[in-house]
Amino acid sequence: MHVYLKRLFQNKKKSEGKPVGELAGHHFTTGRNCCESVLLAHHDDVDPAIIEIAKAFGGGVGGSKCLCGAITGGVMALSLHGHRTDAAKLVELFKARNKVTCCKVLSTPYVWKSKEHLANCRRLTAEVAEDVEMLLKK
Repeated sequence: MHVYLKRLFQNKKKSEGKPVGELAGHHFTTGRNCCESVLLAHHDDVDPAIIEIAKAFGGGVGGSKCLCGAITGGVMALSLHGHRTDAAKLVELFKARNKVTCCKVLSTPYVWKSKEHLANCRRLTAEVAEDVEMLLKK
């Protein structure tokens, strides 16, 4: 494992004992995008450069409304823990619950950035964070 990653895991702070889904939801509610929120729920002391990278994946990859950013954040979190091979399992779990991974389709019933849309994104973000936690425990 890369030296940076070893240090990251050794120095990982505990996040006030909050459930990871609640923590991801909190990050989302306080202004982080879906990708950042899932990543930060699992890595609260991650290098700021990685958070800058994660910013580009909100809104379905740079606002293009393609792949749900929560999934991308989950894949990043899994990879930072050395579980990159679980990325496909994360996508399968998401599709089993939501049928699709496309941000645009997931958001179709809502006006973009409306209160209802953001509530749906917060829910998806929390669920992905919980899925990542489950996959990391395996």
